[in-house]
Amino acid sequence: MIAVTFFIMHLESVAQVQDTLPKFSVRNVGKNRVIIGWLSNYERVAQISIQRGFDSLGIYKTVLSVADPKAVQNGFADTKAPNDHMYYRLFVGFEGGSYFFTAAKKPTIDTSLGIAEKLLPQIRRNEPQIAGWVPSHFVYTNKEGYVFINLPDAGQKKYRIKIFEGDGNLLFELKNIKETALTLDKANFYHAGWFNFELYSDEKLIEQNKFYLSKLF
Repeated sequence: MIAVTFFIMHLESVAQVQDTLPKFSVRNVGKNRVIIGWLSNYERVAQISIQRGFDSLGIYKTVLSVADPKAVQNGFADTKAPNDHMYYRLFVGFEGGSYFFTAAKKPTIDTSLGIAEKLLPQIRRNEPQIAGWVPSHFVYTNKEGYVFINLPDAGQKKYRIKIFEGDGNLLFELKNIKETALTLDKANFYHAGWFNFELYSDEKLIEQNKFYLSKLF
């Protein structure tokens, strides 16, 4: 068995590459990827949507409404922008109906692609990291330590997911997932540690990855 050395990503490291709302970061990291990320201290936030436009004052189109707007750390990797110099802004809505738009920003070029962005903004504080491993954007441990499934287009596509023990044995399978945001109860897992998964969309395997469950209770 090959021993793997891992470390915990500290909040201070993440804060260096993400700004706190209403500020947010927009980074062009190459390979047609623009990463939008932020930290949030808002407690009554009900919706956060990422919007994209061709100029700062023109018409904006909503790219994504995040599944977990109350997450302290959040973000999105835009891989379908028409070009790499689009403008981005955030719509932030609160319980009770109040809302605001952030100022618009263009991507800054990030050629270094530091570790915090290589692992994407959705990483949570309690999740250990290992060299060469990139956490999933779809299945990951949220800030409460639960396994969170993020499928923004679940209403248009047919998803299913298989969860495996670290030794490859099938633990359980979820079929025909219709929820765009789904939290798995810890009772589904018999222990803490690493679990593997396979995610299928319309019966096509789109991702094989793993997540870490830090503790059961």
